[in-house]
Amino acid sequence: MLSFDIRSIEANAAVVDGVLAADDDVWQEGDPRPVDGLRVVGRLSTAGSGRFYFSGEIDGRVAGECRRCLEAAAADVSAESHLIFTEAGVEEADEADDAYLLEPGTYEIDLRPAVREEWLLSVPTLLSCRDDCKGLCVSCGANLNDGACDCAPVTDVRWDALRTDRSASK
Repeated sequence: MLSFDIRSIEANAAVVDGVLAADDDVWQEGDPRPVDGLRVVGRLSTAGSGRFYFSGEIDGRVAGECRRCLEAAAADVSAESHLIFTEAGVEEADEADDAYLLEPGTYEIDLRPAVREEWLLSVPTLLSCRDDCKGLCVSCGANLNDGACDCAPVTDVRWDALRTDRSASK
């Protein structure tokens, strides 16, 4: 469960232990979604009149393509998260760029949109299938992790002048 009644939080801090499912409607098209859902663990408490503070951790696994060879790749994502929720009209609420505003008259804090943002900031933009991935051949497109291809080595003609100067000086 990632929604909490504000009135109960004002009396006692809430223990957060839930999962944001990969098929939840909070995700938008193009978002890198967690493979098996996003685990959210922490504590939600009051931080003064009309202000609430979440401190916890998000953990999940993201899958995609390797940036070098285009094979399947995955990475574990874990991030510490500290979020401020404030009711609109509360002193300093308009000045707090990093606070999530709560609609006037709201009796519930929904952590899902804020957790989604934390996830998007934590997910690596480029994945690698392994640290020593050799990628694809620039000429034929063969996966060099499977072995060398028969292509001639690619040389950049812009370096030819340096190669001729070096061989002439020997």
